[in-house]
Amino acid sequence: MKISVIGCGRWGAFIAWYLDSIGHDITVYGPKEAPQIQEFLTTRTNGTVTFGERVRLTTSLAEAVGNDTIVISIPSQNLRSLMEEMRPFAPKDKIFILCMKGIEIATGKRLSEVVAEYYGRENRTAVWIGPGHPQEFVRGVPNCMVIDSYNEEVKVRLVNEFSGPLIRFYYGGDLIGNEIGAATKNVIGIAAGMLDGLGLTSLKGALMSRATSEVSRLIGSLGGDGRSAYGLCHLGDYEATVFSKFSHNRAFGEAFIRGETYSALAEGYYTAEAVHRMAEKNRVDMPICEAVYQILYQAAEPREVMNALFSRAIKKEFI
Repeated sequence: MKISVIGCGRWGAFIAWYLDSIGHDITVYGPKEAPQIQEFLTTRTNGTVTFGERVRLTTSLAEAVGNDTIVISIPSQNLRSLMEEMRPFAPKDKIFILCMKGIEIATGKRLSEVVAEYYGRENRTAVWIGPGHPQEFVRGVPNCMVIDSYNEEVKVRLVNEFSGPLIRFYYGGDLIGNEIGAATKNVIGIAAGMLDGLGLTSLKGALMSRATSEVSRLIGSLGGDGRSAYGLCHLGDYEATVFSKFSHNRAFGEAFIRGETYSALAEGYYTAEAVHRMAEKNRVDMPICEAVYQILYQAAEPREVMNALFSRAIKKEFI
């Protein structure tokens, strides 16, 4: 397949490297002002992945969208502006693969819904989600991931074309659940980092159990299958997000509690606000995600928030 990867940050660069390694024809795009693309143009490496000679690099979006399959890996809140930028090139009948996790704050829309505004629901859009870090993949550590789409033909084709020794793909069956589960996973990553910063790491087991329960409720309220929260999109991604030293969201949460600056992208920061709005609108009780929102956006004192969580009315674990 001829594939363009739009975005060459940590994850986009890995995807390009991986798809090249299993034999696809890859073009990597980044705007010329982006330091990541300039680094690759100069050295062909970002310190984690190194591109072989077959990988083409471009700063021309028009050139990038010329391929039939377009992988997008950019900050989630920038997706709409990318869609607007692509308008003049009118890429019809393309396969779009979204490889980032988030919810648009302004509209509360899932990322596939943002793309659908421009290219229609049956526009052959897919999501690629699941656990793993580039630093581990490049060392040969395999993992399992999910590809989902409303278009069954596209889903099957991508799973078959993208499977390799490093990644075992599963066919997703709940686009709503998989997108919401993947996005909210980053909020829980921040919560885990906050526990680390507070010296309460032993609570992570309870965090994982209760957070999965509340995310399941949210997915169900939106018309998805609540069981998806227990799959690879969410619970299955917790080790990589809640515990790993490579997790940006976990590291951000810990740094926030310690009053330290953290410059890397932590998508969960933006998702926390989007989930707060979504939970209020759909009247879903999400105490953990709400606690993260209050700490990040309302300057709530973390230990007071923790005490409030423990003071909630006692109820059965499973209802």
